[in-house]
Amino acid sequence: METMDSQSSAAAPGPSLINWELAASTAANLAPAGPALSGKEIGAAVADLRLLADRSVPYVHEITGLDAARDLRDSQVLVVDRASWAKANTQSFSVLMQSTMAALAKKQAAALRPSSVALSGTVTGAQLGGVLAFLSSKVLGQYDPFAALAGRPGAAGGGRLLLVAPNIISVERELNVDPSDFRLWVCLHEQTHRVQFAAAPWLRDHMLSEIEKLSTLLVGDTDKLAEKLVSAARSLTRKSAAHDGGPSRGGLLDLLQDPEEKAALSHLTAVMSLLEGHANVVMDAVDAGIVPSVRTIRQRFNSRGKDRGALEKFIRNLLGLDAKMRQYSDGARFVRGVVAETGMSGFNHVWTSADHLPTEQEIHAPTLWVQRMGL
Repeated sequence: METMDSQSSAAAPGPSLINWELAASTAANLAPAGPALSGKEIGAAVADLRLLADRSVPYVHEITGLDAARDLRDSQVLVVDRASWAKANTQSFSVLMQSTMAALAKKQAAALRPSSVALSGTVTGAQLGGVLAFLSSKVLGQYDPFAALAGRPGAAGGGRLLLVAPNIISVERELNVDPSDFRLWVCLHEQTHRVQFAAAPWLRDHMLSEIEKLSTLLVGDTDKLAEKLVSAARSLTRKSAAHDGGPSRGGLLDLLQDPEEKAALSHLTAVMSLLEGHANVVMDAVDAGIVPSVRTIRQRFNSRGKDRGALEKFIRNLLGLDAKMRQYSDGARFVRGVVAETGMSGFNHVWTSADHLPTEQEIHAPTLWVQRMGL
């Protein structure tokens, strides 16, 4: 399996408020062991996933009608293990949080000595590593549009598609489904995300700007941040004990209270719902002619998670993972609603510019978006 190169983020030299290297190494050390595989089995799985990743692209083009699917050489496809997935995400997080961490460090420069910053970075890095360790066994694949911004020598101009081989193999065994069919099914979803960013080259910088805005708002008032986090955790505990459906948006992000914070979160929620929903619609358009056992795969995959323990449910709520699943369904309803009114070519206007992105209100009422676009 491919491994991530050495950490090369754009973070400033000297003590950092987040020790990214420690986060990556902590995640690698704490990540649960994957399925037992021989070297020969690993090599075969990697080759198969790379082959199926390539094979899935023409299907994405056929379903979406996006010409960007014809040439995806601006980005990479990597088949990775759990530790490499975690390292890749620390690299991307360092890009996403760079301006926010710089602003926060400047704000606290007078109050914190370098030794205090280093200690804070160690604690935060270890905590982030623990979160990534949990996630590293849950993610099947991920398109990272920010990879090229991490300052890695020789990086492709676009992003990178990560296929987490041990997790894909674990789930296909758990579901007892045809491995080749399941791997192609997963690749179809993840390649759709890759195509989305190729079709809308402005989308990466737009999302980066919006994420930086939200993160800056989140950490801007450091005096109240700890209080907000404790309040959010208490709320989650009450909801978990009452078997509630969980936070309305995404775990820790529910701690946002300011109108500006809520507006920033609303926009990102709409964008993520669009991206995830669109990928799910592509997967749902796949029939037995492409993935012979697709009906069985859908049925068994959608039934997963019903037997999760209380601790895992709590962690998933805290991290907003179940909110992400709601984004899948909300976004898919939006895409289907627009396509029903305008066809796929009408829907594809969404990739033209940031002004064409749906609002959160429009995600739940597709006709409003259609009317605003004049379609």
